[in-house]
Amino acid sequence: PGDEVLIPEPSFVCYKPLTIMAGGVPVIIETKKEDKFKLTAEELADKITPKTKLLILPFPNNPTGAVMRRSDLEAISKIIIENNIMVLSDEIYGELTYGGTKHVSAAEIDGMKERTVVVNGFSKAYAMTGWRLGFAAGPKAVIKQMTKLHQYGIMSAPTTSQYAAIEALKNGDDDISYMRGEYDIRRRFIVNGFNSMGLNCFEPEGAFYVFPCISGTGLSSEQFCEQLLHSERVAVIPGAAFGACGEGFVRVSYSYSLKHITEALSRIEHFIKSV
Repeated sequence: PGDEVLIPEPSFVCYKPLTIMAGGVPVIIETKKEDKFKLTAEELADKITPKTKLLILPFPNNPTGAVMRRSDLEAISKIIIENNIMVLSDEIYGELTYGGTKHVSAAEIDGMKERTVVVNGFSKAYAMTGWRLGFAAGPKAVIKQMTKLHQYGIMSAPTTSQYAAIEALKNGDDDISYMRGEYDIRRRFIVNGFNSMGLNCFEPEGAFYVFPCISGTGLSSEQFCEQLLHSERVAVIPGAAFGACGEGFVRVSYSYSLKHITEALSRIEHFIKSV
């Protein structure tokens, strides 16, 4: 109890409550658009205290699509090692990067393997969200303690899910490659669409989300999403749901077809002209 966990935001909504449930204290690190929503060494160093025990690294990132390059990871790894901090690296979108950007795991960096737990799964890369199957890899002593908790909470994944995962691992690489190409087309299309209608949109390098800035509309992110849903029947997620620094942005998924994305962009443009 009282151990501090560093969480870069904007990020997936579960990290903070799970930290609290485990008796930890979440310490938020706000990333910035001008840094392409990456975690910088300066931001990390500023939040470390003697109570800091863990850093969560959620990259490629949900909701921003930000990706940490090898040089970014090398810069923060020096601080992590100097302060004897463990890392939980959430790499669920690791197979989905674009524009020549390649995902690099924190565990690949010199001195980091022994202090990094990688969590991943089949939901995103293999489009197996309903199968609810994930995995973790890390130092043997840490995984052993995780297993003790896991066996009383979940026990094991359903047999059918495990067989589906085996099939995905054996024969799914071509599907990943194809969908990565499709997502890349949609990514560029939707970024151009938002920028052309006046909603400045950071170009994501991973995952399948864009994070356009809506502050110019004069609406909060929650107001924007609620009014858009009611008036145009288009659902997007308030940026504030992913942390306070997400205010002024909304998360939009491009996991849908180009036809649906085109229609959604048309409706969003109609909406912003009316506010």
